[in-house]
Amino acid sequence: MIAHRLQEINRQIRQAEQAYCRRPSAVALLAVSKTKPAEAIASAYQAGQRHFGENYVQEAISKQRRLSAFDITWHFIGPIQANKTKLIARHFAWVHSVDSLKVARRLSEQRPTQLPPLNVCLQVNISGEDSKSGISLPELPQLYQAIALLPNLKVRGVMAIPAPEDGFANQRKPYQALMQAVAALNQPDLDTFSFGMSADLVAAIAEGATVVRIGTALFGARTYG
Repeated sequence: MIAHRLQEINRQIRQAEQAYCRRPSAVALLAVSKTKPAEAIASAYQAGQRHFGENYVQEAISKQRRLSAFDITWHFIGPIQANKTKLIARHFAWVHSVDSLKVARRLSEQRPTQLPPLNVCLQVNISGEDSKSGISLPELPQLYQAIALLPNLKVRGVMAIPAPEDGFANQRKPYQALMQAVAALNQPDLDTFSFGMSADLVAAIAEGATVVRIGTALFGARTYG
């Protein structure tokens, strides 16, 4: 089932790329594997998936140990607690949810020197929701400039989770505003735009997403406990 779902999701991504004149394979799938067992990740890996996103540090590290024989690129995509930055800095290649200079400094200081710089995206609370992490759009330039100076991080782009919207045009609007703010930074090295999930996949790709995060549609409903 996972292999079939993976094939279908990638088909949808390629179809949306073509429909909105994106370069072929411009959009990567990040499989959101939080709460899913290592066996499910292994199934997706064996079907060709290589990038996996986790929200919970200890759970992710346990899976990493079990799957150490696989060439997986691990992404941390959840809220970052200050007391977890050392583990995140050591065990992940990407962090999508950086939203403060304090957290970024800790990640930079705690990144092992034998590892390449940690790829980070700055999380923008594009819909201004109190329940979600992230900076506001006006805060983006200052935070980018400060974090870009840190030695062991590489700012790759932005991440956003907008409020759910009905209608394709309404789904596109938050991403349009986000990409306009990114363009205003005038930083050609920013190449990673992590937004779009199952419900707004096509709208995200239409507006420039390079990473879409899919969990339930790939692995089935989440399990807790």
